[in-house]
Amino acid sequence: MTKTLTTLLLVAGVLTGCTLAPKYERPVPPVAAGFPAAPEGYATAEVKSGETRRATDIGWREFFRDPRLQVLIATSLENNRDLRQAALRIQEARAQYQIQRADLLPTVNANAGYTRASTNAATGVSVLGQPAVSELYSASLGISAYELDFFGRVRSLSNAALAQYFSTEEAHRSAYISLVSEVAKAYLSERSFAEQYEIARDTLKARESTYGLAKQRFDVGATSALDLRDNESLVAQARVAAAELARQRAQAQNALEVLVGKPIGAIENLPQPMRLSDERIISDIPEGLPSDMLEQRPDIRQAEQQLLSANANIGAARAAFFPRITLTTSIGTISPTFSNLFDAGTKAWSFAPQLTLPIFDYGRNKSNLDLANVRKNIQVANYEKTIQTAFAEVADALVARGTLEDQVSGQEQVRNAEAARYELARMRFRSGVASYLDELDAQRQLFTAEQALVQARQLRLNNSIDLYRSLGGGLKETGEVAQAPAPAVPAGTVTQ
Repeated sequence: MTKTLTTLLLVAGVLTGCTLAPKYERPVPPVAAGFPAAPEGYATAEVKSGETRRATDIGWREFFRDPRLQVLIATSLENNRDLRQAALRIQEARAQYQIQRADLLPTVNANAGYTRASTNAATGVSVLGQPAVSELYSASLGISAYELDFFGRVRSLSNAALAQYFSTEEAHRSAYISLVSEVAKAYLSERSFAEQYEIARDTLKARESTYGLAKQRFDVGATSALDLRDNESLVAQARVAAAELARQRAQAQNALEVLVGKPIGAIENLPQPMRLSDERIISDIPEGLPSDMLEQRPDIRQAEQQLLSANANIGAARAAFFPRITLTTSIGTISPTFSNLFDAGTKAWSFAPQLTLPIFDYGRNKSNLDLANVRKNIQVANYEKTIQTAFAEVADALVARGTLEDQVSGQEQVRNAEAARYELARMRFRSGVASYLDELDAQRQLFTAEQALVQARQLRLNNSIDLYRSLGGGLKETGEVAQAPAPAVPAGTVTQ
């Protein structure tokens, strides 16, 4: 009996190495062979001579040089709730896979039992025609309803669960990359509003001082009411701008604290912030080819694992059309007395294989197969869309890289020209050559140019971050650490 059972299990183990799942073929990426060229008249930023490192090889501490930002990113990686949830999803998927994988091997249970029963004369069971009490002790090892997976149904379900586990690993890495970039962009947004608020506050003080002088001149009849009202309007405009920017800065800091996972003021030894003009973020990352994104971006790898899971589920749906063989068996001892339970002659065994052949199920199995095929097609479309989205993100960042450099350079020239114009207008007014309206107009234009310059610098920095993230950068802390390993496979795993 034992030899027969062992032989059956060995044969089942050999036959269940295959499944009825379709052979997986990676879909052809639905994107162009290369990224689009920069707009006419603008060249993409040139890569430094000898620079060959991809974004995935540049650690975020090397990419972001601002010490304050580095501390914020490190804090967010420890405290962010979304990232913590993604990590827990990995543990959940791992447990689900281990549960599914357990069905590949029989579950052996040890059973011990005691039965005490009473019979009476009316039943005709008692030999002496008198009521009797019987006792029975038993001890056994058994396998209950173990499916001999000849057609790979259980194997396919296990492979599907494994792919889902790998998918959650990639989702966690994608969340990690996104968190690094989102914290950086939220930080730059807060810094941008802070600098604009500083400009608005200084402008408000200057205009209030100018308004005070204008009112004195008006009181002595040296200037007109129109000049006074123009000054008053500029003061009000500066006050409105300062209030709006103060609110936007506070909201940006709130958003940053949500990403970081704790109040900014509670972080110990936080370095002082840098100005946007002093930020030095790497902007000359080589983009490579669109095909490189298949290996660089976790979200694409996540979509492919979901596709592999759907492909494996087709094998399980196909196997449902074939007979299902289950095995229940046990071996042990039975005795009417406990003291003789393990004596010679008390051995007992049972062997109960069961064959279930689907004949008529009202189209259930066929519908399940159709459903599995449709879900695979959905995942194919999702995989292709993920690649297209990734391609568009990289293309947008590359297109903007050259234009934003020119925009910042041009805006600096505008700011410098407006500053010189304001000084000239003020000198001409003081000399009595020009009217006060010229000075007011120059002051208004200078304020607008300074605000626009801060915003342009933020756009340029955000573009570098977008390119870094879209090329798969941000998963490593430092460039010296090897690239993140493949998802860990639980011990004992046998892949398809």
